Amino acid sequence: MPEPEKLSVMDKAYDPKQCEDRIYDLWEKSGFFNPDNLPKDGQPFVISMPPPNATGVLHLGHAAGLAYEDLMIRYQRLKGRQALWLPGTDHASIATQTKVEKILAKEGTDRHRLGREKFLDRVREFVANSQGNIRRQIKKMGSSCDWSRERYTFDDALSVAVNQAFIQMYQDGLIYQGERIVNWCPRCQSTLADDEVEYQPQIAQLYYIQYGSLLVATTRPETKLADTGVAVNPYDKRYKAYIGQELEVSLAGHKLKVKVFADKEVDKDFGSGAIGVTPAHSAIDHNFALKHGLEIIKLIDEEGKILPSGGQYQGLTTLEARAALLKDLEKSGQLVKLEDLENNLSVCYRCQTPIEPLLSKQWFVAVDKKIPGRNQSLKELAFQAVKSGQIKILPERFAKIYFHWINNLHDWCISRQIWWGHRIPVYYTENGKVIVAASLEQAQKQAKGQKLTQDQDTLDTWFSSALWTFSTLGWPQETQDLKKFHPTSVMETGYDIIFFWVARMIIMSQYLLKENPFETVYLHGMVRDKDGKKMSKSIGNGIDPIDMIEKFGTDALRLSLIIGSAPGADSRLYEEKIAGYRNFVNKLWNISRYIFSSVKKVEIIKKTPTAKTLADQWILAEMHKLIGQMTDDLDNFRFSSAGEKIYDFTWNKLADWYLEIAKIEGDKDDILLYILQKLLILTHPFTPFVSEQIWQQFDQGILMVASWPLAQDFDATVISDFSELRELVVSLRNLKAENKILPTDFPDCYIENSVLDKSYLELAARLARVKLATAKLDLEPLAIGSSRIWINLKKDMSAKEKQDLQKYIKGLEAQLKNRSFLDNAPAEIIEQTKKKLQEAQGKL
Repeated sequence: MPEPEKLSVMDKAYDPKQCEDRIYDLWEKSGFFNPDNLPKDGQPFVISMPPPNATGVLHLGHAAGLAYEDLMIRYQRLKGRQALWLPGTDHASIATQTKVEKILAKEGTDRHRLGREKFLDRVREFVANSQGNIRRQIKKMGSSCDWSRERYTFDDALSVAVNQAFIQMYQDGLIYQGERIVNWCPRCQSTLADDEVEYQPQIAQLYYIQYGSLLVATTRPETKLADTGVAVNPYDKRYKAYIGQELEVSLAGHKLKVKVFADKEVDKDFGSGAIGVTPAHSAIDHNFALKHGLEIIKLIDEEGKILPSGGQYQGLTTLEARAALLKDLEKSGQLVKLEDLENNLSVCYRCQTPIEPLLSKQWFVAVDKKIPGRNQSLKELAFQAVKSGQIKILPERFAKIYFHWINNLHDWCISRQIWWGHRIPVYYTENGKVIVAASLEQAQKQAKGQKLTQDQDTLDTWFSSALWTFSTLGWPQETQDLKKFHPTSVMETGYDIIFFWVARMIIMSQYLLKENPFETVYLHGMVRDKDGKKMSKSIGNGIDPIDMIEKFGTDALRLSLIIGSAPGADSRLYEEKIAGYRNFVNKLWNISRYIFSSVKKVEIIKKTPTAKTLADQWILAEMHKLIGQMTDDLDNFRFSSAGEKIYDFTWNKLADWYLEIAKIEGDKDDILLYILQKLLILTHPFTPFVSEQIWQQFDQGILMVASWPLAQDFDATVISDFSELRELVVSLRNLKAENKILPTDFPDCYIENSVLDKSYLELAARLARVKLATAKLDLEPLAIGSSRIWINLKKDMSAKEKQDLQKYIKGLEAQLKNRSFLDNAPAEIIEQTKKKLQEAQGKL
């Protein structure tokens, strides 16, 4: 074990800024982030860090994930397991390209002027700088990940894995090129997968258009320029005579030839019951075209503009064409009426630009096709992995959502029309032959001298990140890391990307390795503001985790993210909450300072100390109860519950009770040190920095690789007996406060209790600050739990108070002897004065 660097002695106040970077450096130099340096007999425990986008900003979602993951890794490392937390970053195709394009726009240029290679050089430069920022931010969170194994989805080795996966799927017939309706973003100039599309509720217009002898209703009148069919329900009597007919239609002079057909999919109660079909710009309409043999006419191009098939509207944007066509239809008397309609607008998840459904030649993964030799499809593999219980999703309710998504999964479009990303490993010869190869050199061998052109498209980011758990461990090579650390143990991530990423990782791992990528999926929720609102730059309610670390320290931020949260549930975060947990960190520091200053020698206590008093028995029992409960909580992913218990023990039991008793009873060095060392180990996964800083005072190596304690049997009656003492003390203190008896005053009190012996009654009296009487007082007894007490709650007067009261009485007596007052004052005032005199004389 490397010798730890000795840190400074404990200052009066804990200062995270002075300690955190120094402690992280100590951990890194120790080598214990690397599981190869941990005990060889420990079972592996592995988390693949969800790679943040290489765009340079750590947000609260990342901070929450890092807090949970580091907690799990530190806990398992303390339990003796070979804990590997593998870090890395994602090249994030569209997100990163968009960032760099914005930078270029400010410089007055764009990617097309730069050209592909120069543009990619700029992106690489941006990513390199961003990765440094991300790495520093991850370290600021105290993340104990193995930096020697850090990976990047665009690493050479990971790019080899991406190509290998593509080739294998292509050879198995699971990747194909075909024309399909895709989600096209005119701004990003690329396709999007179905789950990369977001939906914004809106009030749209439903336009009723006279369509020859038919009336059709549509929300997108401009697309009617490329209609080739009209769909009606076969049971709609209004249109029975039209079914099978071909109609010639004029839309304000724009000529169409459409086929009327019947299909059960048509809702006869929507609009007019007749729907104009545009096969090239709607997935539903495209399916209609394939099913009913309709012509497919492309109307809108990749920039969202009308093609020559749109006649006089050519060159206009879709919205411009809509306005122009509606104006012309109104003139021709064909715009019959408008209605408001609530629907969802499809937008790009990155730039919020409205999506344009386009017919396009793209690369797809076939999710329903049987895998050669397996008799199962990719979809079936992913379904069965969770259904069989091999993969557990927490919280369990998300399993239902997962199954729903898998069951409705369509072929996955994996090609993107952007430059930043893994280039599709497909090459074309001059005569149109398709060659799929891992490199240009390999493709050239197959081309036999023919000139090759590589496919211009890049792969969907999720294709490469779907390989993350095993490509980072060396696949497709059969490395020692892959054999030892895969499948991984836990995938911790936000519930919002279960479909983007988690499902695809299961698909690819099951297909390529015939094993699951992980055993458990732990989903954390969204971090919201104090009022439960989503944090947003535009609203101004966002919290920067790095700012909070600077202000309150990392441990306080980690606690505020973990305690009060539950898997899959949104949590709330605000500065007051973080400040509250900073107080806990300071409390732990002050407890430790007190213990170190009060014992004769700071040393590790290896055996459970012998309890000499009920208080000793109680604190040892509470500690072993805590160890058992926390172990069970952490083994079952109840992180908040474990955090709440350690908070309660530290503040409400150790600080508020045992330390106060220790000051009275004395001679508790071994127990105080024993409790503290166990407490530091238990708090370490939650508050690694302050616990490590305190631990260094023992001069016994690094806390990060200490041993998680085992719970011992304890006598539960000790805890209930001590509860009697606590209840008695609290009740006596409350009685004093209610009767305005100062803490410095010790009223006489006689106590009867069948559980507590004389020594504990004396202790209770000292803690409550009462004088224990030897005999019952001439007072009515009060019942407190199983105790009966006789306490003098009358407060003795000081000489000055007595003098003031006598003076007050003389004044009242003089007033009541005054003839003028008696003759002129109202009767009720005279009675009140007499009553005041009587009360004052009673007090005296």
